[in-house]
Amino acid sequence: MAIQFPTLTNEERVRRLEPPQRKVKAVLDTDTYNEIDDQFAVVYALLSPERLQMEAFYAAPFHNELSDGPKDGMEKSYKELKKILGLMQSGVPAYPGSERYLPGPETPVESEAARNLVERAMASSEEDPLYVLSIGAITNVASAILMQPEIIRKIVVVWLGGHSLQWNDTKEFNLFQDIHASRTIMDSGVPLVLIPCMGVTTHLATTLSEVRDYVKDQGEIGQYLYEVYRDCMSDHKGSSRVIWDISTVAFMNNEEWTPSSLIPSPHISEDFRWGMDSSRHLIRYVNHIHRDPVFKDFFSRLQA
Repeated sequence: MAIQFPTLTNEERVRRLEPPQRKVKAVLDTDTYNEIDDQFAVVYALLSPERLQMEAFYAAPFHNELSDGPKDGMEKSYKELKKILGLMQSGVPAYPGSERYLPGPETPVESEAARNLVERAMASSEEDPLYVLSIGAITNVASAILMQPEIIRKIVVVWLGGHSLQWNDTKEFNLFQDIHASRTIMDSGVPLVLIPCMGVTTHLATTLSEVRDYVKDQGEIGQYLYEVYRDCMSDHKGSSRVIWDISTVAFMNNEEWTPSSLIPSPHISEDFRWGMDSSRHLIRYVNHIHRDPVFKDFFSRLQA
């Protein structure tokens, strides 16, 4: 029997998708070892206590040249996540996530992360929802929704996933890795803020010189972030690197930095392209990012 997802009224959905104007409870789901930007995002979230009450961090699976498979990627991400939390002297708990991608469209993969997300979401309310920031394959979040669909009424997902609507495809790493999880997020009706990669988050580039000037000397974590950035390429001359993942925290910190609008939720075609259907439920879609105030905010918080 097909899973029945709760249905929000249009009024409820629009209200839930308004950018929060207060401090909110949040969790961050991250493939922390996959790239160099997750580390920046974890630090940025912890440095934003007036907007984010961080409840937990979850390690997401990934598979590329840095891992032997999704299980190995998740385990490396969990280890990296614990390292950063230690450098930040943070007491926020971290949980290992899924060891594999969803095997089918309605088949969750249980993990400590997914179970903890269900527990925290169910303890939240429709008036004070839990914000789920996701910056990797969205397996853990989709699994939690499939395990307990009622959490749709109690969470808002902010996901860095896919490419912009005008891009020639949406075969982006976070979205592409777990197509069943990605479709669950797009199709289930969970309140969703979608932050695309190519064409939107690509604005969030920085350089070794900038990281050396504003990050390197800011304690152990600043030194670590500098080293991670320095070692990501052999030749930095004339080069920059996109720190994609800080976009989710930037959205939470100041909506003016991430202009957005309400659009019908696009669906994902078999060849990984966006398909539009005006009859589908609304999501919030970030269509641009003002790069300078985001980095100025991050550097200022690190230096405080």
